[in-house]
Amino acid sequence: MNERFFDLPQEKRRRMMNAGYHVFAQNSYKKSPMSEIAEAAGISKSLLFHYFGNKRGLYLFLWEQCLQMTQQVLEAYGCYEDLGFFEQMRRGLRAKMALTREYPEMAMFALKSFYEKDPAIQPVIRESYDRHLASLGYGTVGSLRREDFRPGVNLPMMYREMFLASEGYVWEMLLRGDVDADRMEREFAAMIDFWEETYGANGGRKSE
Repeated sequence: MNERFFDLPQEKRRRMMNAGYHVFAQNSYKKSPMSEIAEAAGISKSLLFHYFGNKRGLYLFLWEQCLQMTQQVLEAYGCYEDLGFFEQMRRGLRAKMALTREYPEMAMFALKSFYEKDPAIQPVIRESYDRHLASLGYGTVGSLRREDFRPGVNLPMMYREMFLASEGYVWEMLLRGDVDADRMEREFAAMIDFWEETYGANGGRKSE
C-alpha cells in the first residue's frame, strides 16, 4: 500500500476504512467491487487504487488494521492485566465496543475474513491470525487459570462454548444488519454474567 494514506486526515482515513469494512462484511471477497467501496467512502475509484494498489491490497490492509487496532484498544483498557478471566472478558467487551463505535462493521468483517475461502487471501489471513495469537500468548485454553473456575469445569469445552456463542452473536448481528454498540454491550455483558455464575469459582459476581 501507499504509506501516504496515513498522512490523510484521520476522519478521511476512518471513512475509507469503514467503507471497506462495510462492503466486505456484506459480501464475499470476490463479490465486493472497489467501485462500491469508493462510492461508500465518497472518493474516486482511482484514488482507492492509488493508496492500496488493488482489492487484495485493501482487504489485507483492513485485516491487519483490525488486528492492530484491537490489540491496541485491549492494551489501553488493561485487558492483559492479571485480573481474572471474567474481569478480563468484561474489560475486553468494553474495549471492543469502544472500537465498534468508531468502526461499526469491523467485527463482522473480521469474522467474514476468518472464514473467507478465496485462495487469493485465505492463506494469508490464516497465517496472520495464527501469528498474532502466538505473539500474544493470550486468549487460548492454555492461558486459563484453573483457580478462576469451579472445580470440575471442563475448560476446553467451556472455552469452545464461549467461542461459538460469541461467533454466533456476531453472525446474528450481521444477518440482522443491526450494529448497535450499546445494545451489543448490554447483551454480551449479560452473557458474561451468566458464564461467571455458571463456571466461575465464586458462582458469579453477586456472591462475591
